[in-house]
Amino acid sequence: MGSNLVKKIFVVDDDEMLSMALEDYLKRKTLHEIQLFGTGEECLRHLKDGPDIIVLDYNLNSVYKDAANGMQILESIRKMDAHIKVIMLSSQEAYGTALQTISKGATEYIIKDEDAFEKIAVLCNS
Repeated sequence: MGSNLVKKIFVVDDDEMLSMALEDYLKRKTLHEIQLFGTGEECLRHLKDGPDIIVLDYNLNSVYKDAANGMQILESIRKMDAHIKVIMLSSQEAYGTALQTISKGATEYIIKDEDAFEKIAVLCNS
């Protein structure tokens, strides 16, 4: 059962190709507004724009070495707004990593695999 309300979704990932592919997929599967950010710091500067959902990469500092990682950004998001749904996206398959992100306030943890985009679309529509 999906919601017909248009949501504002932030995609935060330093992998520009993945971000653009996810944006394209979500635009085809949903009616939501999508904004892309290459760093968590950039996302935090736009938090006042009121996103409903943030898809946040766990390993955010692979391109910009001095950028904060996904866990640091997650903690900052939670301090600024505890109600935003945060979907942590990661290539880390370790159960401990998933548990750590959930314990720090992520709503969901999705592994970057062939089903990741569909899982995100379903969560964005729920």
